[in-house]
Amino acid sequence: MLATCKSKSLSCLIGLSFIVSSVSAFAADDPKSTATPLTHQQVRSAIQVNLEQNMYSLPPRIQGHYGLRMYRMTGDEKYTNAALIDLITITERQNYFACNIDKPKFIEQQASEAISVLGKGPRAKARKKALKPFPEFIFYSDILLRYASRTDELGFMGPCHQKMVTALKAYDLKPALTDPKMIKAWAAQLINYAYWAEQLEVGNYVDDYKQAFIAAYPNDKDNELDKRQFRNKLYGMTHFIFAASGYYQQEVSAKEFKWILDYFDDNIDRILTDATDDIISEVGISFYLTGLRDHPVIKKTQNHIAASFNSEYQLIPSPRGNPDMVMGEHRNVLAMMLLDWPETLHKGPYLAETKATKKYLPVQVTPKNVTSKNK
Repeated sequence: MLATCKSKSLSCLIGLSFIVSSVSAFAADDPKSTATPLTHQQVRSAIQVNLEQNMYSLPPRIQGHYGLRMYRMTGDEKYTNAALIDLITITERQNYFACNIDKPKFIEQQASEAISVLGKGPRAKARKKALKPFPEFIFYSDILLRYASRTDELGFMGPCHQKMVTALKAYDLKPALTDPKMIKAWAAQLINYAYWAEQLEVGNYVDDYKQAFIAAYPNDKDNELDKRQFRNKLYGMTHFIFAASGYYQQEVSAKEFKWILDYFDDNIDRILTDATDDIISEVGISFYLTGLRDHPVIKKTQNHIAASFNSEYQLIPSPRGNPDMVMGEHRNVLAMMLLDWPETLHKGPYLAETKATKKYLPVQVTPKNVTSKNK
């Protein structure tokens, strides 16, 4: 029987990772090997060691993404500095975008630039086409709402906060949010925007988006969905639950999201066949976030994700086998969460109240309980 770590100290996890990699390598070299399959906890620990040993080589946003989720899973303050790195980065961005809103043609120019860097693949082309009637939407949603919501989650108002709020309240997100072509191009991102608008108190769009999403993806038309559209539908559904939870900060009502949970349960076989590992992890996590810890879908998704672990790379590679950590951090931290869900979720981190970070905050942010002087 393979060893396990009773604590999550890095030294213990490194030792376990060595055992995991050695056993996996032995099994891979010997097709007749009867080595004990890795447990979910061992897979999770191996991924954690690999990511954390390489964390400083990853971009600030990736470090922040990982640190936030690990803090919310563990409450361990060692992850708050990763969130601080992200806060410093997004504060600079918000300072530029929010404080220049009133400059002539600024919004138009920034929106055009944001659309131009979406990429050239099929998904990017679909998004560009969908955005044509609403070119400025990407500025208000994927720039202003994105940066401001992340600042808010960490307990602050960023630069030119009130100017930004005024602009967001004046712009109606509903036409773009409820457009079928937009939903079929990026369903998950749109529900994020709807919840972020509520979070910042600049608009109420969640109910409108839900109605539009269901109309765009009626369950009785699933047989008409190709793999890409089926994944987009699933990804949108998981993000209803994730956004409502504040992104893993609190459990949400299973009753409210029964329409989603029932769909996952009814379609789990197709999900395990046609969805990516990122989405499969999110499906399992959706049941944890709604308090259904013993639902059979969780075990099915866990088994699938553990089987996707690659012992050579010590992580779960992309569907094409790419082990790149920048592209794969999202997939692998989700796998860690699914394979080792905590008893308690942790809100924040609120960096102004955290010993490790409160002395190092960017000067342009203001704790939310203090009136901002930078307007």
